Amino acid sequence: MKIQSKITLLFLLLSGGILILLNASIFYLVYKFNFDDFYKRLEARVNIAAEVHLSPGAKSKATLEVRNKYLEKLESEREYFFTADSSGKFQIPAGNGVKNSFVADILLSGHAHFKNNNTFYAGSVFKKDGNKYIVIVSASNPAGFQELKDLQEILIYGFLLALVLVYFVGKIFSFYTFQPVRRIINKVKSITANNLHFRLDELSGKDEVAELSLTFNDMLNRLETAFETQNNFVSNASHELRTPLTIISSEIELALNKHDLNPHQREILNTVYAESEKLGQILNSLLTLAQSGFDGKRQNWESIRMDELLLTASETVKRINPESNIYIDLENLPADEGLLHVKGNSNLLRLAINNIISNACKYSNNSMVQVRLLSENNKVIVAIKDQGIGIPQTELQHIFEPFFRASNTNNYHGHGVGLPLALNIIRLHKGSLGISSEVGLGTEIKIFLPVE
Repeated sequence: MKIQSKITLLFLLLSGGILILLNASIFYLVYKFNFDDFYKRLEARVNIAAEVHLSPGAKSKATLEVRNKYLEKLESEREYFFTADSSGKFQIPAGNGVKNSFVADILLSGHAHFKNNNTFYAGSVFKKDGNKYIVIVSASNPAGFQELKDLQEILIYGFLLALVLVYFVGKIFSFYTFQPVRRIINKVKSITANNLHFRLDELSGKDEVAELSLTFNDMLNRLETAFETQNNFVSNASHELRTPLTIISSEIELALNKHDLNPHQREILNTVYAESEKLGQILNSLLTLAQSGFDGKRQNWESIRMDELLLTASETVKRINPESNIYIDLENLPADEGLLHVKGNSNLLRLAINNIISNACKYSNNSMVQVRLLSENNKVIVAIKDQGIGIPQTELQHIFEPFFRASNTNNYHGHGVGLPLALNIIRLHKGSLGISSEVGLGTEIKIFLPVE
């Protein structure tokens, strides 16, 4: 998941959490106000009911007229009037809905209220002429519950709508926030080994994006210096190193052609000549390895048909090692010939495949080496399998390191640069290379290249 998407999601979660807290607070406050207001209305009716029951006739009649004229009748409104006995205790008849605990609360604090499902109760203690009375008024509040239900629906739908709006606002916010970063990414993607002199635009300010641009430019300065050093080495090494090596080999050949050499001298010269030839091979491999690490645009790119390339590579290996035994399996070729074409440099690809097939023949003592070609998932796959000595599992991870040789290859001639060179070439062609091996059974190397 991209950081822009993560920020959008985080923005959505934070906003959703804030909205939930806000809606919960609104619902709680309205809930509390609604019920508190209803209890106050019940308490007003408790006081009026006390006036009606405890006042003389004329005053009681006037109070009753005021109540009927100005106070609405509540839903399921009922009045309860209890008188204490001579001992000061109240006898509450069973079945009228008034709980003894509620009466106890009224007696303890002088007034109280409670709710049982949708029925609300409010009551107070009154004293007159030495007697104690409890007046309780109950009623249901369907309108209040309907208001809360309507408010709940409004808050839920409003919350969902707000989440949608927050999501799009978050996307817009993250898009514009990361726009400078996207410009940096696009600019960096356009910089290759051919245009390392390009630099990112230096942004004004001291924020993280400006710091990132400066860091990239510093890194590009170091990379440009390193590439120039490598390019100069590769350009000059061929002439500077090969020329004296060629002179040494030529002089040794001339010396070997003399007839007045004793056997000891001839043996020494032959050893020096063989080592100079070996040094020449190592030098050529190292130069090719260095050149294969360059940007692909430096090479001569063309459309390559892989079955033809495999046949050519196989013939080349057989010319170098006539005893090699190579079987090319072309039975799984796709019906569409276009799926066999890759874009690349034929000389480099042939060199990479030559190295892998040569290794397979060498380390299998010229036993059968099977080379299969197929196309799957828009990739051309070349599988090279031998029946050789195999590679220890603990050493497989190092097999592509330059100059590394497996512990069981001491009896075989090699320099340890063939596979690293092949890997560099395959990567240069935007491909990949996989290897599986078992000691004593053989090794299989698969090359995956994108179809042109």
